[in-house]
Amino acid sequence: MPTNGEAGNRDLDQQNENQVGLGPWLGHIVRFVVSALVLMGVGLIVPGFSRMTFGTALFAAIVIALLGFIIETIGGEQISPYGHGLVGFISSAVVIYATQFVVPGLRVSIIGALLGALVIGVVDMFIPTVVR
Repeated sequence: MPTNGEAGNRDLDQQNENQVGLGPWLGHIVRFVVSALVLMGVGLIVPGFSRMTFGTALFAAIVIALLGFIIETIGGEQISPYGHGLVGFISSAVVIYATQFVVPGLRVSIIGALLGALVIGVVDMFIPTVVR
């Protein structure tokens, strides 16, 4: 006989299955907007990282996510820009540096990419930009 907690969980599961529309998309949109705002902030405080408009930062956030996905697909989570440790930090800096070649209006020095990866990593600890 199911308890009230189990029945409540089934009801929640049913509600989640019935939700259609912007639910999953809204999470991605919020993630990219937050990422763009973080990149704009990084551009203001990190030397060697250009200041950006919101449109440029949003495009850069999308490119960084795509490059990160490609790296994670090829190398696994250990070398993912979202991974932990030195390898994740270095791959984040490489992704940020490489993004400038795709996004017009974004200029990043090597030091700027390293500092940007550090700042973004610290900010990501408090405001996660990855929907899990």
